[in-house]
Order: sequence, then structure tokens, then C-alpha cells
Amino acid sequence: MKKYPCVLTIAGSDCSGGAGIQADIKSISALGAYAASAITAITVQNTCGVEGIHPIPPLFVGNQIKAVMTDIRPNSVKIGMVNDVEIIRTIAASLKEFNPQHIVFDPVMVSTSGCRLIEKTAIRTLIDELIPLAELITPNLSEAEILANHPVKTVEDMKKAAKELLQFGCRAVLIKGGHLEGGEMIDVLQVKQQEEPYLFSAHLVESQNTHGTGCSLSSAIATFLSLGESIEKAVEHGKEFVYKGICAGKDVHIGEGHGPLNHFYSPVPMHILTEKE
Repeated sequence: MKKYPCVLTIAGSDCSGGAGIQADIKSISALGAYAASAITAITVQNTCGVEGIHPIPPLFVGNQIKAVMTDIRPNSVKIGMVNDVEIIRTIAASLKEFNPQHIVFDPVMVSTSGCRLIEKTAIRTLIDELIPLAELITPNLSEAEILANHPVKTVEDMKKAAKELLQFGCRAVLIKGGHLEGGEMIDVLQVKQQEEPYLFSAHLVESQNTHGTGCSLSSAIATFLSLGESIEKAVEHGKEFVYKGICAGKDVHIGEGHGPLNHFYSPVPMHILTEKE
């Protein structure tokens, strides 16, 4: 009997389809894995910005996770937007109970349009209870600044912050440099117990369609981990997936603000079915 690799995404819903749960499911599916989901919040948003956030009751978030974990049993979990203390604690308790092999946490705090997506009181709980469970966290520059509590403006700042964030207990930190000044995008991956970081660079793509890139990247990395890749290779392949998606979608008009990348620019790989143990 065969089975699909499965990834559970725990995140907020984006009704416009470009970010959050919707972007996660598209990314996981495009890469050939099976996507399950637990919704943490319903947002009112489109390509121009976020107008409102309605958290799902923590009991329902926990029950969604339990329903998936006790049946489909994904070996990889991606966590996205979690915006209040009780939901964070519920997710942490669930992950400790079911102990999935891989956990990728994208600490979503600010949207592409600049809207704050997390309560200030929740940040400390996120640091204390979720980050220590993660194999990898994937903050952008703004999120790295919040977590490290100092400016992160250059590649050297990113290297310093990545080592600092490892102290929170995760195994690896990927700081995304998509908003660095200049024409080069550089991401810094620092893995625990390795002295030097990995640097991933790509030329800046002139496009307004960047909505959901962080969600898509973290989901892609979680998917490649579920397929057996190392952290370094999962990040490399995840970045390639997102970069090609941005290139393929840069001239497409969806909405009047920041449109989405093209998640389905290439056929689904056909090697993803694995023998069930």
C-alpha cells in the first residue's frame, strides 16, 4: 500500500487566496504532498491589506490538530499566523502530545502590506513555548528585529541575529532578506552547532506580486522535509520553488495591491508516493 507524504499547516485563513492557509495548501499540493490544515484565525483581507482578524476558539484549534494527527498522522508541520496567547499554548501542547518529526515555524507578525498580525502580549509566549519546539523558524527582517530586539538591516546583522535566535531553542534559523536594500536578495540560514551560516542569494524580481511568499516558502520547506531532505536542501529547494513562482506570476494581474505568486508554474513531481510502512 502506498501513501502520500503529508504536511499539516496550522495558520490563518486568507479569503483572497494569496497567503495563509490557502497559500500553504497550494504550495504543499504543487510539490506533490498531501495538505491538511488547522485554521487559527479568519482574516478579512485582500491584496491591498488586512481589515480584520477573528481568532478561532483555542479548543477548536486543538481539536483540528488532534483530528488530523490521530488519523492522517503527518510527519511534517508548518505553523504560520498565531495571534493570541491561548492559541499559542494550545498549539504547543498539541505538538508536544503528538511529536511530529518536522516542525517549521514562520513567526508571522507583519503582513506584506505592513499590517500587524499578532498581539504584542503573544510575542513572549511565542518565544517561550513555540520556538523551542521548532526544527526551523523563518522570520523576515521585521520579524527578526522584533525577536532579536535590535535592528536587522544588513547581512551581517542577519548573521548576528540568526545566532541569537538559536538561543530560543530551535534547531535552525532562516532569516529572509527579501527587503534588503539593493538588487540582491540574500537569506541567511544558521544551523545549530555549525559555526558558519549558509547564504542563499537571488536577483531581485521586479514584481508587485509578492503576497504570501513567506507562507509559501515555509510550507515548501516543510514539504521537502517531509520528503526526506536535510534542512539545508529543503531550504534551497523551497527558495527555488518560491523564486520560480514569483518569476512566473510577476506579470499577472490579480487584485489592486500585492498579488500572489504562481504556485503551479510546473507539473507536480511524480516521485512522491512512498511505500506505507
